[in-house]
Amino acid sequence: MARRTPRPQPPEDCPCGLPARYAECCGRYHAGQAAPTAEALMRSRFSAFAVGDEPYLLRTWHPDHRPAGVEFDPGTRWTRLEILDTEGGSAFHTTGEVTFRAHYTEGGDEGSLHERSRFVRYDGAWVYLDAVFTD
Repeated sequence: MARRTPRPQPPEDCPCGLPARYAECCGRYHAGQAAPTAEALMRSRFSAFAVGDEPYLLRTWHPDHRPAGVEFDPGTRWTRLEILDTEGGSAFHTTGEVTFRAHYTEGGDEGSLHERSRFVRYDGAWVYLDAVFTD
């Protein structure tokens, strides 16, 4: 049986970068409320990586592209999210794209991941489809 790393205690401030408490921001999506836009889903998925919420990441991944599991590197800490651009992804769209830069520290070194993620509506909810890495 696979050994799971215990999830850390949720932070007070939301990791997604919005000036809000985690419980009222991305925490509500992690608890089951559907994200209303592709950008909100992107932010909540970043926060899920930051807090180690594998079930949420898998639940919000399109089933045709979903991996069997998500491995979290205990040496990586996701520190900041920058939303650079959004296309579509509102309540009036069926597709959306979010370009972002996710900052992290790993072994004392700082780095970032620059990506354009694609989202679609699946069974009425936004889900992550796939991504193009831009760096």
